[in-house]
Amino acid sequence: MDVAMEPSWKKELATEFNKPYFESLVNHLKTEKQAGKVIYPAGSNIFNAFNTTPFDKVKVLLLGQDPYHGPGQAHGLCFSVQRGVPPPPSLVNIYKELQDDLGLPIPRTGDLTSWAQQGVFMLNASLTVRAGEPMSHAKIGWATFTDAVIKKVSDDKQNVVFILWGRFAQEKASLIDASKHCIIKSAHPSPLSAHNGFFKSKPFSKTNEYLVAHGIDPIDWKIEG
Repeated sequence: MDVAMEPSWKKELATEFNKPYFESLVNHLKTEKQAGKVIYPAGSNIFNAFNTTPFDKVKVLLLGQDPYHGPGQAHGLCFSVQRGVPPPPSLVNIYKELQDDLGLPIPRTGDLTSWAQQGVFMLNASLTVRAGEPMSHAKIGWATFTDAVIKKVSDDKQNVVFILWGRFAQEKASLIDASKHCIIKSAHPSPLSAHNGFFKSKPFSKTNEYLVAHGIDPIDWKIEG
């Protein structure tokens, strides 16, 4: 199956695209669209995380669960929203921790593309969602695909920082070889859980400390605009 994706990822994931589950997933999305369902993000952004952060550039894997399900929000990078859209509550808390951890100003935009361009692979476990229906595509095959993606990064790369916020993300730790990567875990930045260990967890400085210790350029976490 031909998938529009950045070449290095397309090569790494070629076997996944030809498996029956992936064909079923694509057919499911086509059927919903034909039935008039609105799906986020737009088709051109479904693989935005892959297209913005090539496989050989991945330094950090930040795992989210589900794309935002409101209009104009999701654009294929976990926790990020398109420019002009107010940062959602979880992202507001991420910014609070960013300020507390590194002393950086609270950004006005919720667009995290600059992180992705530096090697922060911003993966959601599900890459699509029906408008207004959170988790509506959680069981159509995306988890099989993104589990394979996480395992591929773990197996074929060295010294990647995996940031797992919340119980859902932390369950994916079993896919990661902790002997050659760094796993950073904490509570989820959601307002429901951020006070249970996300705040004061210092994920941004911890990430950069690990990267520098392994001879890898750190991430400039400052968001302009």
